[in-house]
Amino acid sequence: MIYLDNAATTWPKPVGVYEAVSDALMNKGGNPGRSAHKTSVAAGKVLDSVRFSLARLLGVRDPNRIVFALNATDALNLAIGGVLSPGDHAVTSSMEHNSVTRPLEHMAKGGLEYTRIRMDPVAGVDPRDVEKALRPNTKLVVLTHASNIAGTVNPVADIGALCRERGVFFLVDAAQSAGSLPIDVEAMNIDLLAFPGHKGLFGPTGTGGLYIAEGVDVNPARYGGTGVFSEFPLQPDELPFRYESGTQNFHGLAGLDAGVRFIADKGTDAIHSHELRLVNLLTDGLHDIPEVTVYGPPPGAERAAVVSLNIKGMNCAEAALILDASFDIAIRSGLHCAPDAHRTLGTFELGGTLRVSPGFFNTDEDIARCVEGIAEIAREA
Repeated sequence: MIYLDNAATTWPKPVGVYEAVSDALMNKGGNPGRSAHKTSVAAGKVLDSVRFSLARLLGVRDPNRIVFALNATDALNLAIGGVLSPGDHAVTSSMEHNSVTRPLEHMAKGGLEYTRIRMDPVAGVDPRDVEKALRPNTKLVVLTHASNIAGTVNPVADIGALCRERGVFFLVDAAQSAGSLPIDVEAMNIDLLAFPGHKGLFGPTGTGGLYIAEGVDVNPARYGGTGVFSEFPLQPDELPFRYESGTQNFHGLAGLDAGVRFIADKGTDAIHSHELRLVNLLTDGLHDIPEVTVYGPPPGAERAAVVSLNIKGMNCAEAALILDASFDIAIRSGLHCAPDAHRTLGTFELGGTLRVSPGFFNTDEDIARCVEGIAEIAREA
């Protein structure tokens, strides 16, 4: 199989990820932070290690300000629900994932106000449009770093500087960028960063986290046992315990640590350079097929490793099934949990797009075979 669905989850993982998960299951079986025996202490060290690895990767000065979550969706829900209250105003874009849109829509029923500004599929969000949308009661700007449909990269640093100047919290959805694009939360003025472990960070599913800057008050989404401060009836204020109730998925987090260490060894720039080269090969090849429409940034432009397309006269779901069954190529079709993005692209009424997302372990030959497969399908459409 040629696997080109890395925007959904990366596969395969680095060998060290499998080894780390196995080692944690077989040799570190205690409950982290809950006991003083050797296996519990070893499990706790896993959590410390991955926190430090993530902090180095993301430019976080205090590793304890990274709190673990189930995935990016869980982290976004914690951030949005924990910062905003009825009567507050938020700003977001027209190309967000449902993990942003649905929490905002849910809170809007209780008195939250929010403004959705247009995100250009090529250039991204214009910081001037963000500034125009700000109100006296604006508390949060929440934007994707890179579109999961078109691969468009937003000018996060510029928008972060604007938010910092105006005293508005800035939440970034790094689902398609963490591990693949350089991120420095301090330099980019990011107050909250939600990330999955299982995509560009090469970790197992069921892992992820939220960075919370100093001075940002986020109400917890869960309450319960933290292994420390057990004598108090209320949730402790200290991070990360304030947001990490219950036993962590430390076997998965051990794998995430190995994935982040793999990125540190290879270098984020090298990973992005390889993925961008594959994307350019893909878009160059697709633009030579008359029946194919490619959305988003043009060939050669800066982008994440996500490419959306449609074949004239063919439903995208049918095309994806043919690629899988006849060419052994795995991609994704449909709305990709981002209907607003498809409305922006003009593909909502088409049922979405075919999405091809190369990863670090893909080759030039994988891309060539994918282009050949799409070309053959297009000829028969």
